[in-house]
Amino acid sequence: MLTEATIAAYLDRISAPRPAKPDLASLRAIQAGHLYSVPFENLGYHLAEEIHMDERVVDKIVNERRGGGCYEVNPALSFLLEGLGYDVSLLPGRVWIKGELTAPLHHLALKVRIDGHSWLVDVGFGRNSRYPLSLGTEEAQDDPNGRFQVTAADDGGIDVRANDALQYRVYDVPCRLSDFGPTLWWYRTAPDSPFLQNLFCSLPTADGRVTLKGDRLTVFTGDGKESRRLADEQEVREAYEKWFGIKLDRLPAKASDGPAVPMSFE
Repeated sequence: MLTEATIAAYLDRISAPRPAKPDLASLRAIQAGHLYSVPFENLGYHLAEEIHMDERVVDKIVNERRGGGCYEVNPALSFLLEGLGYDVSLLPGRVWIKGELTAPLHHLALKVRIDGHSWLVDVGFGRNSRYPLSLGTEEAQDDPNGRFQVTAADDGGIDVRANDALQYRVYDVPCRLSDFGPTLWWYRTAPDSPFLQNLFCSLPTADGRVTLKGDRLTVFTGDGKESRRLADEQEVREAYEKWFGIKLDRLPAKASDGPAVPMSFE
């Protein structure tokens, strides 16, 4: 369990007030604050850093002011929510890429139960809903980040759609963080791993999103997007700090020269 000091520092990191009780209103504020404060990024894969799914990832997010992929930010959020008294479990998932599902355990999301109702909580997919999604309805759910829908799949899973496009499929089955260890090893070592084929850092903004892929910075706004290649390493460092609050002693070097796989924030 996180200490009271760590919980306070985590809430400060995501600009969320401490809940008086573990209710839905507070959960909504925590998910939104997390999405808009903690980048969806995979820099550690290209900096030869260890990728942790246990409570050490909280230090990375809170004290190092970094982010991570679903295997990092969603477990970290689960530790925070559990420390605040929420009933949380893991949801293993498969991602839709080019019309096909990846292998099992390629995504990790959360289920939070409040007063007998279950909510899908996810801050590790890139283009997430701002607020938790109800798992108790198949009707479309309007969110500031789009129209989302969760529907039963024919294999017992739950498909998640954003604006009618399939994102991923999760399974409400008993699961532990250690179950994701072999897939994390694959993500870190396989030549066709999307986390090795892409180098990215992305964060939503008040009116869009900003993404840095290698040395290409793209800023999405309500008026469209502006994309440009940064001139040199110094400009890349400045972009990490300006847009994501990340200060790097050295820049990540892309670990794989394989073809890039489309990511969910594109």
